[in-house]
Amino acid sequence: MRPAELERLTVAEAADRYVELVRARTLTGALSPSTAEVYARDVATLVDLAGAAVVLDDLTGQDVDAVLLAFARKPDGRAARAQPAGDRSAGGRGGSRSGPGSGGGWQVDGAARQPAAGQSAVGQSASSQARFRRSISALFQHATLAGWVQINPMTASTVTAKERGGLRPHRRALTREQAQGLIGAARALPEEPPAAGKRRDQRTELRDGLIVLLLATVGPRVSELVRANVEDFFSNDGVRYWRIFGKGGRTRDVPLPDDVARVLQVYLARGRPAVQDKALLLSWRGRRLARGDVQAVIDRVQARVDADRQRSVTPHGLRHTTATHLLADAVDMDAVRRVLGHSDLSTLGRYRDELPGELEVAMRSHPLLRGSGPPQ
Repeated sequence: MRPAELERLTVAEAADRYVELVRARTLTGALSPSTAEVYARDVATLVDLAGAAVVLDDLTGQDVDAVLLAFARKPDGRAARAQPAGDRSAGGRGGSRSGPGSGGGWQVDGAARQPAAGQSAVGQSASSQARFRRSISALFQHATLAGWVQINPMTASTVTAKERGGLRPHRRALTREQAQGLIGAARALPEEPPAAGKRRDQRTELRDGLIVLLLATVGPRVSELVRANVEDFFSNDGVRYWRIFGKGGRTRDVPLPDDVARVLQVYLARGRPAVQDKALLLSWRGRRLARGDVQAVIDRVQARVDADRQRSVTPHGLRHTTATHLLADAVDMDAVRRVLGHSDLSTLGRYRDELPGELEVAMRSHPLLRGSGPPQ
């Protein structure tokens, strides 16, 4: 319920309070520290673009649109760092606050949308624009509930980031043949003879095979994978489960396929270094595996796949692969949602990629034509 009286905070005051709240949520596990810092950075950008002294409740949908356009035109910091120092531009606001009596809107004309002389023409990527919009939208949602604004101006905003044109190839789901090639290579790793010149404590084949099998069949986030501890895996009624600690402090118990459970058991028995660390996945030095090491593991296993079934893929691409093939095999959508750890079904749609020949198969086995004979 909205408070009875409106609190007319400036944009800077509202931003400070909101960022303090966001950072406090990291203490309960509701947000990761890195996510909280992204919110804080985007909110600071909003203050810069909207004006620190402007009252938050005075911002309209037009003002929000002007802020979003100004952010889209800001030079990408990564591109700016690649330029000679003399060619860098500090950028600036994308519009000027109009004077009294003009309705309080931002004035943005066509010319202002072009980079100024000497300014980098490289603006923010579509994904960065979408992230910034989500960040300030979350601030305004909180402001509406807290009584800082009467009406959420995001509801009147019309500027959105352009479509990304589909996922980048390495983030798309692997085809069935590509996924089976990768899984086959991962399964074969535990059976391979010891590599010449490697001590037993330096062998990581069992670990690498387990990593790829978990990513390709269960689809965890890479952060969930490297956070896993040995104690998170348990058996119940003959089924091996993985208790995954996901976003927002939520947990889910996911049953492992039999083949994956067997590799896990072999890894725990003779592949994992005998150290005090409770982490499931360890480096050969006995330390918890880092997120950045997982891609190298996938690449090593991928190198063992037949050339005609190889395709580079990220850990997130394997998450897409899990979702896509479970759904293509008519697995219940809610079951897939629970495996991946999404809070609602609408999010699941982003993880469902197209597969070659999928539409043709669907139309050949059309449900309205099953059992009907040829026309007489």
